Amino acid sequence: MTLKEKIIHHFEGKVVRKDLTALVKGSNPVPVYVLEYLLGQYCAIDDETVIQAGIEKVRNVIRDNYVHRSDSEIVKNKIRSTGSYKIIDKINVSLNDRANIYEAEFANMGLTKVPISDAIVDANKKLLSGGGVWSIIEMGYSHEDGIAVRWVITDLKPIQVSNVDMEEYIELRKEFTSDEWIDLLMHSIGLNPEYFSKRDKFIQLSRLIPHVENNYNFIELGPKGTGKSHIFSELSPHGVLVSGGDVSKARLFVNNTGNKIGLVGYWDVVALDEFEQEQGGKKTDGDLVKIMQNFMANQSFNRGKETYQATASMAFVGNTKHNVPYMLKNSHLFESIPEGYIKGAFLDRIHMYIPGWEVRILKSSVFSKEYGFIVDYLAELLRELRKSDFSPILDSKISLDGSLTSRDRVAIRKSFSGMVKLIYPHQELSENEIIELLDFCIEGRKRVKDQLYIIDETFKSEPVEFKYRVLSSGQEFSPETLEKQNYFAAIEAKTESETEEDETQQTVPTSFELKPHQFILKDNQTGISYKKLFGNYLKGATRISLQDPYIRMPYQFKNLLEFCVMLGNNKDPETEINLEVITWNTEEFMPDTISFFEELQANVLDLGINLVYQFENNHDRFIDANNGWKITLGRGLDIFEKTEGRFNVADMDQSRRKCKACEITYLKK
Repeated sequence: MTLKEKIIHHFEGKVVRKDLTALVKGSNPVPVYVLEYLLGQYCAIDDETVIQAGIEKVRNVIRDNYVHRSDSEIVKNKIRSTGSYKIIDKINVSLNDRANIYEAEFANMGLTKVPISDAIVDANKKLLSGGGVWSIIEMGYSHEDGIAVRWVITDLKPIQVSNVDMEEYIELRKEFTSDEWIDLLMHSIGLNPEYFSKRDKFIQLSRLIPHVENNYNFIELGPKGTGKSHIFSELSPHGVLVSGGDVSKARLFVNNTGNKIGLVGYWDVVALDEFEQEQGGKKTDGDLVKIMQNFMANQSFNRGKETYQATASMAFVGNTKHNVPYMLKNSHLFESIPEGYIKGAFLDRIHMYIPGWEVRILKSSVFSKEYGFIVDYLAELLRELRKSDFSPILDSKISLDGSLTSRDRVAIRKSFSGMVKLIYPHQELSENEIIELLDFCIEGRKRVKDQLYIIDETFKSEPVEFKYRVLSSGQEFSPETLEKQNYFAAIEAKTESETEEDETQQTVPTSFELKPHQFILKDNQTGISYKKLFGNYLKGATRISLQDPYIRMPYQFKNLLEFCVMLGNNKDPETEINLEVITWNTEEFMPDTISFFEELQANVLDLGINLVYQFENNHDRFIDANNGWKITLGRGLDIFEKTEGRFNVADMDQSRRKCKACEITYLKK
């Protein structure tokens, strides 16, 4: 069964084809979860006839019932003429304490102070949050004389799934491999997993952790156009997105006038968008920072004489002003957020900092056209999972370093729990899968702590080590943030280049001690090249065997050509290298492959490389040289992600390309 077939078979009625959402949405400013709620009613099966009829039905509903601001008067006339009419609008409710009644305000209809019954409000408390709730509303109109407000709300249904079967969901998860489930989640948030590495997928899915963990504090800073705010504004009816410049103590926590609870009391996730320094020098409210700081640490906040408890997660998303190397050298990774928040006590409450600079700009090609969960269905499942804690899975497998503070431990454990809930809700994962998630979660917290050492020197007095020990083997691991690895790799590469220039000018030889070891490449790692990986280990070799079972596509031959260029530049001009390439192929690709090899043979002769090739059905990947070294290759030469666009500097410089995760082992024969 293909992944698509498995998804439809196990989750029929709970999934929808993701391209339909964009097809129906058009220019309508309707949240995705509203559209997919409707699509789920009419298009949740893989039958093209039914889908087309369903699309037309949803379009009719949007046309006839969704209220556009420009058509509000036409809709009012329909309600007045018919006496009763259903509309789709965002509605917010407040208490008029003078009249002792609840009153509704409509976002698009433009109506205010419309009476709404206590029963409807009691059944839908979120209407009081101030963030507004998209709903299907039955509206009436009274023609009676002597009444102040003629508009009547006769019925209201929030646009969200009423209930989900968690046990069924967990059992069905067992029918999928981990990679299949991750891809299903990627489709569910509207992205085509084929365009993303494993690490990229983790980064995208980590944006969901605030939805699945109570009181989780998350920040993502990066360039524009990467979809940072989308997941908080449109993918769940339980999250609310507000402008970072439009927050106040009253709106977020409590309005002392009438003791009205703010957003954190009603929503699972409160996300502050455009969380960056205000133009014109607008200052941040210091009291707001203190209240938020206390809430992020203790899940409570004080206003007046009262103390309130809430489980809302806080998410901060914003843009960076400079590239990562600039920030690492000249400032810190929090430099773009409002100055009032750049305080050690506040930033120490953040559980995970996602490297937004690694997220690709979202183009039309990366959006999914396959089946994924109806986002409202997924949102309800994630909300249900907030009640559980999956971090104890670590206790029997991993020992975190004793130097870590309690906040470091809480951050790592909460992030780990969230990722497990997303990917392994059945709680069945191997030791390697635990390590994979833990490394990612530690990196997200370490990114925060590394910056705290720069921002607040008091943290330097109690340095911590972000390492852990695997109990079964005793092996220790020390995860590092990728941007630091890349930054220092770039500095190292520059230093090596300068050293080579000096050597050429001064003819002073240098020594380089080669040792057997293993080198692990991470997804998205940069600063890597064939020269850096293989150059020193292939020095002096005149016979080299390269076994790579997958050399058949043009980009794979480009890799082989770049490998040959590296060999040619790595040897003395008068030396020749006999290079044997062992690969495999199918009848489909064989004619083109032979043609490519023959062309390559002719071209690399000028480099002093005699290339021969043969086809053998072997799956091992290695380089075997007659200088005494053998290098095993986890992915063969295919270690780089595909570059994008026609004019990408990474096409000209391997060190600027993003890598795929793999292991390379150097063995002395």
